[in-house]
Amino acid sequence: MSGRPSRNVLLILADQWRGDCLSALGHACVRTPHLDALAAEGTLFRRHFGQASPCGPARASLLTGMYLQNHRSVANGTPLDARHTNLALEARRLGHAPALFGYTDTSPDPRRHDPADPALRSYEGVMPGFDPACLLTESIEPWAEHLRAKGYPVPEQAREIYRTAEPFGPAVYRAEDSDTAFLADRVTAWLTGRGRQPWFGLAAFIRPHPPWVAPDPYHRLIDPAATPPAVRAPDWRTEADGHPWLAWHLARQRTDCWVAGADLDPRTLDAGTLARLRATYYGLVAEFDAQVGRILTLLRKTGALDDTLVIVTSDHGEMLGDHWMLGKAGYFDEAYHVPLIVRDPDRSGGGTVDAFTEHVDLMPTILEWLGGTPPAQCDGRSLLPLLGGSPVPADWRRHAHWEFDFRDVARGEAERALGMRPGQCVLNVLRGERYKYVHFAGLPPLLFDLDADPGQFRNLADDPAHAALVRDHAQALLSWRMENDERVLANMLLTPGGVVGG
Repeated sequence: MSGRPSRNVLLILADQWRGDCLSALGHACVRTPHLDALAAEGTLFRRHFGQASPCGPARASLLTGMYLQNHRSVANGTPLDARHTNLALEARRLGHAPALFGYTDTSPDPRRHDPADPALRSYEGVMPGFDPACLLTESIEPWAEHLRAKGYPVPEQAREIYRTAEPFGPAVYRAEDSDTAFLADRVTAWLTGRGRQPWFGLAAFIRPHPPWVAPDPYHRLIDPAATPPAVRAPDWRTEADGHPWLAWHLARQRTDCWVAGADLDPRTLDAGTLARLRATYYGLVAEFDAQVGRILTLLRKTGALDDTLVIVTSDHGEMLGDHWMLGKAGYFDEAYHVPLIVRDPDRSGGGTVDAFTEHVDLMPTILEWLGGTPPAQCDGRSLLPLLGGSPVPADWRRHAHWEFDFRDVARGEAERALGMRPGQCVLNVLRGERYKYVHFAGLPPLLFDLDADPGQFRNLADDPAHAALVRDHAQALLSWRMENDERVLANMLLTPGGVVGG
């Protein structure tokens, strides 16, 4: 396949970054000057959605261009079928060797490995086709080695470095030595060595993913009193009445994953503690912004920005206390709506796009920009026609779609609690301009009027007056799934003259 290998691509991924957390979007306290400047030079997509959560399924969709219903890597640890191609493999066909900084959380296909292969003991594998220039998984190596070399007393369990000296206090490491700064250091060092050689880099930052601990000055950057209040019912029990899945999930959230050493239950967080958590989260967003700014400054200084497609987004969002939830489970927009900025040097100053866009659109966008053709497996469409202020095509999608699979293969917890088979533990969302429909395979549906009820507190699905709307949305969701069934061989035909289509 021929392409334009003289072009560069920089795909920057944050982890668990909410779609409202850009100061360019008018957030009350988030500070993102570097990303705001990038958005002003490029195009800001205001209604961009990931396809799934958590990280593994979300990144599988982004890097294969496929909906969850097709790639079927439904959870962290669910293998990704080796028959699927991906962004890195396709980029190699166009003359690029994509370098990875961070992680892809790709669970390998066990049919390609011996059962004793250590690769089958972790969900944190590398997507085939990427060259790991700096692999930074949950073990936090090699960042921990970097800290030791700087004289930090890194605990035997390296992740204990995230514990603070005082409850909800600042990190014990300096900002210039943080995990975010460390990864940016590795990226800038690699870019400095590129010279004029074309390159393709994926920089996958962990922040603002928990544990929510930030070094000063980011720990103190945002006043907790200035953070917006959570969007939620008056109490968690009232919230839980909204749906059987929500009631089950709210009762099982307690964990220390959000703050190292603090066993938090989102149902009982007092307002002050939640505000402190939100302030730390926004501080981590600001730190991410500053480190992205460093990378962009280098690209401008070297002139490489003139030949580089820059895309900044996140794998999924974060509830951050909304609906009495922390994390990224379920069906609410906060867990799937993510920022997206695209700076194409060929199409500058594109303003904002309000059309619904999705992660499955990114692989076709990058491949088309490199001069290639997206493979048949891609479920999305290139965003290039939307850049530079161009009008949205008349046949563009009118809904965003996402899926969440909550089966528990290892323990069967959801299946027992909700009385369902594993294949029933899944929901699909059809999110339109006004209405949002949530279909559960084994539980009652949800319908929300987003104009009258933007917080999504009143379920209209069981209201006879809205029965026709429920029917129409269920039919539209079924049609969407049918239209997007896996198609790689379906669009081929063997004839006396050979293979037709493709």
